[in-house]
Amino acid sequence: MKTPIAITGLASISPLGVTDHQQWDAYLTSKTAISWNEVLQAPVSSLPEEACTLIDRLREETTHYKRLDDSVLYAIATARKAIAQSGWKQGDFGINIGSSRGATQLFEKHYDAFAKAKTTATHTSPSTTLGNIASWVAQDLKSTGPDISHSITCSTALHAVLNGVAWLQSGMASKFLVGGSEAALTPFTIAQMRAMKLIPTQVETSCSKTETSSNNESYYCKALDLTKTSNTMVLGEGAGIACLEVGKKENALAYITGIGYATERLQHAVSLSANGNCFQRSMRMAIGDKDLLEIDAIVMHAPGTVKGDQSEIEAIHTIFCNKTPLLTTNKWKIGHTFGASGLLSLKLAVQMLQHQTYVGIPYLEETTRPQKLRNILVNAVGFGGNAVSILIST
Repeated sequence: MKTPIAITGLASISPLGVTDHQQWDAYLTSKTAISWNEVLQAPVSSLPEEACTLIDRLREETTHYKRLDDSVLYAIATARKAIAQSGWKQGDFGINIGSSRGATQLFEKHYDAFAKAKTTATHTSPSTTLGNIASWVAQDLKSTGPDISHSITCSTALHAVLNGVAWLQSGMASKFLVGGSEAALTPFTIAQMRAMKLIPTQVETSCSKTETSSNNESYYCKALDLTKTSNTMVLGEGAGIACLEVGKKENALAYITGIGYATERLQHAVSLSANGNCFQRSMRMAIGDKDLLEIDAIVMHAPGTVKGDQSEIEAIHTIFCNKTPLLTTNKWKIGHTFGASGLLSLKLAVQMLQHQTYVGIPYLEETTRPQKLRNILVNAVGFGGNAVSILIST
């Protein structure tokens, strides 16, 4: 990278709460935010009541917001928090906020109505396009710069970071708002994940509820537990937004000092090579010429699937050999938030740097902790064989 990119604002809405303090305190406990949902008949990680109240209030601000999908409202609420933290005012800054599935809830609602009446409301099309996430955030923040929405499946948020860095390094923008938002806890989405055998069946879920750690906590998602014999991916929801600026800044929370990306050849639509080839290339690119011993930890993608977790581990071992840093993930605690997941992982990395505290996984044995956290690698990958790695530094 030509110059480091400062993260001057970083906000999220997640199953852990709406404030930095709430979310960090939750990470310091062994309790998961995943619970059984009777309506969906599956374990999921939903937003807490406080977050739902925040979104309900936002929905009542204007008639326009009443017609927007939760994925858009999550992004608006989170972007407001990030902008306030960074000190940005209304003006010319870029926006790139994506989502894996887009306006899932609203699309399904409108389609159900169409299936019955064979007609649909005027606002159906504009309110269900993926592009309305970034465009409504731009309207809300009165930004006059470019606004971009995209879907690159589960690596969407970190691809937004890549894009923001590219705009800033090119000199085409001085500030960029990046992130991801996801609100896809619907029966249809759950059914799709079940069809791919990614989430636990009812029998497997019943078994996982009886598995306990030494502190008697039970975990539906067993991300990074390489002894599991079935997939334990659990869906979550939320949004994460970051404010990026070029160079050193007094109010920087952390710096992006390396970026990497890669796409590998697919064997089928959702495949990932056993050795995580795309991860190997993206991590090597992000690390650059740094000594491997300078990488203190990796916040892994680790979705809780057997092959997904194993392939990423294999990629890490191939690169680091006997110099493997601390490995962690937040999927066991908040589930897989699809397009928002990469930014929520990035926020965990930044908070660990700020608090100089490593957040591990309670049901796994810990390795020796470094005396100081300086550089943390954040990984994401999605359907399509695409991987992104971002190096975050103090």
